[in-house]
Amino acid sequence: MQSTVDAATIAIRASNVTLQLGSSGAELEILKSVDLTIQKGETVAILGASGSGKSSLMAVLSGLERASGGKVDVGGVDFSIMNEDELSRARRGRIGIVLQAFHLLPTMTATENVAVPLELAGRTNAFDVAVEELRAVGLGHRLNHYPAQLSGGEQQRVAIARALAPRPDLLFADEPTGNLDAITGSAIMDLLFDRQHATGATLVIITHDPRLAQRCGRIVEMQDGRIVADRAA
Repeated sequence: MQSTVDAATIAIRASNVTLQLGSSGAELEILKSVDLTIQKGETVAILGASGSGKSSLMAVLSGLERASGGKVDVGGVDFSIMNEDELSRARRGRIGIVLQAFHLLPTMTATENVAVPLELAGRTNAFDVAVEELRAVGLGHRLNHYPAQLSGGEQQRVAIARALAPRPDLLFADEPTGNLDAITGSAIMDLLFDRQHATGATLVIITHDPRLAQRCGRIVEMQDGRIVADRAA
């Protein structure tokens, strides 16, 4: 049984996690007996080539996908026994996700893109929080601009503001600079680490780039659905 001390210090504990996709008789094994523990406040890179299983592992750890087997404990909550609706409720406000594709709603301003998810979660001061978070990512002058009026780097800043506005305990970033040029991508990573430090969130970055992985405190390497190395950066 997990101890009280563990529950207070561990953000994620995955034990013997497997993931199979596809129909019966034609299943593809994506994750194979993955064991991983991440402490609260850590910055961890999950590094691997395309097809290594790193994004699938993020999906399972963040509650976007149910594991086929094993146990996934996130902040003291057992994700492995939950259905999709329960996982959705468990993620809300506790887990932020930044993706390579920005996924901003084109008919909403930057402020609305950050505020509306907060409103749907029941926050009464959603627009005040959205403005504060957008200013924190350097977009105080772009509050009423639509995604099409923003550069790629600015759109990713909005996505980061949206992910961090609920003050989640956990922040996942899946190839967050993949659609950006090198200079803009470096600035976005500076911002992501700055905001992680300011909020105290646990940060897990999914990447194929060893240089980006080196910016984290710890690197977990994946290959063919398994963890093959786990070391300090």
